[in-house]
Amino acid sequence: MHWLARLVLIICGNVFALWLANTYVPGFVLNTTNWIALALIAFIFIVLNFLLKPLLTLALGPIIIITLGLGLIVVNMLILWLLPLVLNSIDFLRGSIIIQDIPALFLATLIVSAVNFIIHLAN
Repeated sequence: MHWLARLVLIICGNVFALWLANTYVPGFVLNTTNWIALALIAFIFIVLNFLLKPLLTLALGPIIIITLGLGLIVVNMLILWLLPLVLNSIDFLRGSIIIQDIPALFLATLIVSAVNFIIHLAN
């Protein structure tokens, strides 16, 4: 698949995953309805995944091995937890995602991870 088509598919999938998390997870609030802002949020999330996931996976490698891969949920939770912090540094995206507590973060991480898993299977 062409790299641009793959990027668009992943961005659309992450927009859908964030919308699902907003709809079904109490405590995960998406404060924007602008689709361009949602696409930008999804792109920033992809960049965070691309840059931080290998480093966090390497740093938490022993935990991931001991838990037979379930430690990857912690890695995904850390990246999703960092997303609102990064978005708050951008003026027009400030406050666009609010994660109120750890259970909301955990459930949103499961939804986003499941949607991304399905999208990456399609590639």
